[in-house]
Amino acid sequence: MSDQQHTLKKAVSLTGVGLHTGAPVTITLEPAPENHGYKFQRTDLEGQPIIDADADLVVSTARGTTLGRGEAVVNTTEHALSALYALGVDNCLLKVSGPEVPIMDGSAMPFVNAIEEAGLQPQNAARNWYVLKEPIWFETEERGTEMLGVPAPGGEFRLTVMVDYNSPVLGTQHASMYRVEEFKTEIAPCRTFVFLRELEQLAKAGLIKGGDLNNAIVLEDREGTTKEQLKDLAKALGREYQEVEIRRNGVLNTTDLKFFNEPARHKLLDIVGDLALVGRPIKGHILAARPGHFGNTTFAKRIKEKIREEEKNAAVAFDLSKTVYDINDIEKILPHRYPFLLVDRIVAMDKETITGYKNITMNEPQFTGHFPGNPVMPGVLQVEAMAQVGGIFALSQVPDPENYTTYFLKTDGVRYRRKVIPGDTLVFHLKLLTPIRRGIVHMKGIGYVNGQPAVEAEMMAQIARDKVPAEPTRQKATA
Repeated sequence: MSDQQHTLKKAVSLTGVGLHTGAPVTITLEPAPENHGYKFQRTDLEGQPIIDADADLVVSTARGTTLGRGEAVVNTTEHALSALYALGVDNCLLKVSGPEVPIMDGSAMPFVNAIEEAGLQPQNAARNWYVLKEPIWFETEERGTEMLGVPAPGGEFRLTVMVDYNSPVLGTQHASMYRVEEFKTEIAPCRTFVFLRELEQLAKAGLIKGGDLNNAIVLEDREGTTKEQLKDLAKALGREYQEVEIRRNGVLNTTDLKFFNEPARHKLLDIVGDLALVGRPIKGHILAARPGHFGNTTFAKRIKEKIREEEKNAAVAFDLSKTVYDINDIEKILPHRYPFLLVDRIVAMDKETITGYKNITMNEPQFTGHFPGNPVMPGVLQVEAMAQVGGIFALSQVPDPENYTTYFLKTDGVRYRRKVIPGDTLVFHLKLLTPIRRGIVHMKGIGYVNGQPAVEAEMMAQIARDKVPAEPTRQKATA
């Protein structure tokens, strides 16, 4: 796949029925801007709410992956997402005229054809790959699902799947995709499968009203199934009975298998669609045993957690060579003096952010007792230093900062990530969370040592004009 983001050249629509409701539904795939990702829009609801294709928004995995935000939900999202992901579409708005994506023929092929009809449009943004650097593991004993993600040679996106549901008809099947380019011909045509006993239960419960013996592979692993039972099933599905037989391989003769391991390949297809909910294309090898939508989406959440952890711990580079305020400028802004002036320099500042640093030295008085033989910068002083950087940002907004004082109102979410010791340079980067109003300043800050987070906090303070400006000195007149 390219390292450049892509969207569709034009909008394209597909119409079918929903698997659960059986109602007609249209889905339109529309071009979207850079870094938009995949989003569903319910055009039939008031306000046309948008639901991000995000693993954190999965609300159900029963007979498909359902996304929801508030009262708005979209069912069976996986086939459309698998086609977008595998064909290299990074940004797309999926407009749906009902609560579920049309089931079409039970595969991803109709969506592949639609995407190819629309064509791909390169965009001026880099694809934000997530590269697996170490194993990620998930399993559930109850469902028998095991999933493992490991680094892949050459940085490919690879999948290996094993299905085994203790069925003499299905048996144990394997499928693999070593290059995403294989998806169109080897994976996309593969349809969902269901056991006849499951179909009977779902039909009698009034579910899968859009289900059909022609849009799924139906397997029967029980002995003695009669034509009367098949007639009853057709009636429950609201379909006219057709001459149905169970072949020797346990597949109903309403369809032919496209591959001997079509069920396993369809499970691989589902994994591709569910992993699209990570929000970033993946470079790695995913191995799955007895997968299902619950396991797929839970594994996607694990990957998202890993991404967040790596981003939080990622080294951040700052240019400390520039100077916005040196120590003499800082003393004109802040009222603090030795031993409580804890900022040495401000190196960057704009309308919403400020970056400054403090050099930690053994000459500071706190190290006399904190701790002898093991000098550690007290956490409260780290937060105080961060607050002083924020105070410089706030006081730089007024014309006479020497007449103001900054007072803490509250601190939230304080976290200490690592020790800070003499010899370290503690770099603080703060961002304004809300506009400054009535002297109230609300900022989030992170302090870094060697590019790694050491301390973070959310702070609120008030700047108060509580000093009287000094009157200018007058010279006495001389005769």
